[in-house]
Amino acid sequence: MDNYTAISILVALGALLSYINLRFIRLPGTIGIVVLASVITILSLVLGSLSASFAALLRDLTERIDFSRTLLEIMLGFLLFAAALQVDFNDLKAQFKPVLVMGTVGVILSTVLFAFGFLFLTRALSIDMPLIFCFMFGALISPTDPVAVGAVLRQSPIPHRLETIITGESLINDGVGLVLFVSLQEVADPNVDFRFSDALLLFAREVIGGISLGLAMGYVAYRLIKATDDFQTVVLLSLALVMVLSVFTTAVHASVPLAEVAAGLLLGTRLSGSKDQNSPKAYLNRFWHLIDEMLNTILFVMIGLQIIVLPVLSDYLLIGLLSIPLMVLARGLSIALPFLLQFRREQQTPGSLRILTWAGLRGGISIALALSLPDSDYKEVILASCYCLVLFSIVGQGLTLGRLVTSVAQPRQAKA
Repeated sequence: MDNYTAISILVALGALLSYINLRFIRLPGTIGIVVLASVITILSLVLGSLSASFAALLRDLTERIDFSRTLLEIMLGFLLFAAALQVDFNDLKAQFKPVLVMGTVGVILSTVLFAFGFLFLTRALSIDMPLIFCFMFGALISPTDPVAVGAVLRQSPIPHRLETIITGESLINDGVGLVLFVSLQEVADPNVDFRFSDALLLFAREVIGGISLGLAMGYVAYRLIKATDDFQTVVLLSLALVMVLSVFTTAVHASVPLAEVAAGLLLGTRLSGSKDQNSPKAYLNRFWHLIDEMLNTILFVMIGLQIIVLPVLSDYLLIGLLSIPLMVLARGLSIALPFLLQFRREQQTPGSLRILTWAGLRGGISIALALSLPDSDYKEVILASCYCLVLFSIVGQGLTLGRLVTSVAQPRQAKA
């Protein structure tokens, strides 16, 4: 199977699953696609003797497309730019403190808490997992996924203020988590003499460099886009921005996610204000909303299909299931202190801490990072556990977030 055929099958499968879900299953779009893709994959494995050719086709399709590279190096820039373009900068600015603290300190705290919890879990199950690998697992699973978060929040009755905090946090902590994961990988590599000063230099280059490049190139694109009202030109300029920024940022070893977020925020903010349907901002909103929905569909199909290349999932299913409460607990504790320090004097939405904890969804980025780990027995444990956590997060948390929001709002309404 060549690459074009694989992509064609993937797109066709995404369209078919989306149609089946819309007509018959009626789950929220992305959740339904993940569920259907996972069910198809599991059935093809269970009934492999009856549908060997279909199982082989799915395996060939999944192995043909490098999930980790495709997401991290190609799709992520488009998805983050599209998400940042839709964010209201004034709303984000009003919630800047909690967003910044939860997106940085919260990720580090969650990484530490999850790492030690997972170390205890592996020891209890007689799995010899080094602490540094537990920390790497914590770093890749702690950041909330902006793609999964955005897909679910659009269909949840969540208060606007909390939605802004969760969205902003997911855009920031993604880049922070990637830097932390890369640093821990270098610490774990016996061939690399890694020092604390190296970590600080890496952080400065990735974070400061990524944001600076995103703002600089985003401003150049803004000036060019502002000078025209032609739909085709506006769209091509935005596409060029995302693609050139990704290539250039990678070349200088800065953070692509943070660069794309910075560029999207700047462009969306600078072009905001006009309600004209023929304005550059309206053009960008329509085009990038379509790109966002299409890539989301393909990404969640890919997530559902990943189970077919996880032959060790059944071997580590127990530790994967036990990691679920650990992930939720680490998330809750890691945001509790920043949350209480920031909000203790402010009027709060009932159950804000519970909503923020449960809305911290994980997605394809965590799986992509787990797949990028060097081959070892530890990678199998992490990868299988990571898939369980992501599947629970997207399906379990995604389906129940709306109910949680409604349930915590009811006592207040009754009291009023």
